This record gives sequence, C-alpha cells and structure tokens, in this order.
Amino acid sequence: MTDTPRFEMGHIAICVTDIDRMADFYSRVLGFKITDGGLLGEYRMAFLSRDAGHHHQIALITGRPARSYNTINHIAFKVSSLDDLRVYYDALAAEGVDGIDPTNHGNAWSIYFRDPEGNRLEVFMDTPWQVEQPQREALDFSLSDDEIHETTKARFGAGASFRPVEEWRAEIAPTIT
Repeated sequence: MTDTPRFEMGHIAICVTDIDRMADFYSRVLGFKITDGGLLGEYRMAFLSRDAGHHHQIALITGRPARSYNTINHIAFKVSSLDDLRVYYDALAAEGVDGIDPTNHGNAWSIYFRDPEGNRLEVFMDTPWQVEQPQREALDFSLSDDEIHETTKARFGAGASFRPVEEWRAEIAPTIT
C-alpha cells in the first residue's frame, strides 16, 4: 500500500467502565466539550472535542471488561474523499484483511478493520452533515458518490439533528475552549 492516500489522525475511541466519570474527567480536567452521545445497542457512547472542526477527537464507549488492560476500541485516520476511502477498501480487500466493515454514520463514512494483531482501526471521512450520534448503517462502495450522498440523506435526513455540518460547527464553536 505504498500509493495510499494521505490521511490525518482523526480520533481515538476508548472502552470505559464508568462513562460518566470519564466524561467528567476529560471535560473538567482536560477541557473537552461533550458534543454528542447516546446508545448504540447495549453500548453507551460519549463524543468529546476541543475543536469545532471535529465532531469528536475522543469517543468513550461502555463495555470494557473488569480488570481489562485493553482500553482502545479503535484508532481512526481521516481521509478527504470517497475515492480515498475506496482506495483503502480495495487495498484491504486485496491484502485479505478479514472483517472489513464499511459503515455509514450519517456524519461520516467509514471503514473499520483489524490490523494483524487484532487492533481495531478506522479510516473515515466526514460527510457534509451533522447527524446525532451514535448511528450505524452499512455503506455500499459499489454506489457512485452521488448515490452514497443521496442514500445518506434519505436514511438520516428526516432526523431532527440532521443539518449542514457548518451550522453545527458554528453553534458548537463558542462552547469549546
């Protein structure tokens, strides 16, 4: 994968046992703002950021087993286009990586997968919209860019939180230190 698209560090997701305590610590002590949160199946999630340009820089996720030293749910890398995501998807498939999971979150299009030692990774790009999180739908890379946009709008557009991401960023910016 020497000709893969450039990416930037996106966010880190941490498995926790006491999400309220952890969200309080990251907010009160480290200055993060809780930007979103909710349930995804049995898991409670909180999203935190110190930058209005990022929906979240940290995601806290319940379900960490007692006495577990592994706290990382996943590490995410941000790309700039659906074409870039497709390059990574094709490269992962060509490498024979098991469990490649293309996902539509409404506010991001993602590919989840595991490295050779089982660490969970994500390559993603932001969509043009803010959608209350967590959300999770399958993403079909056989669709064109326009079809992916339309499918996302059809699936998430009726939600009360659906709006252009620029509006959300302008609203959240004054609340983030």
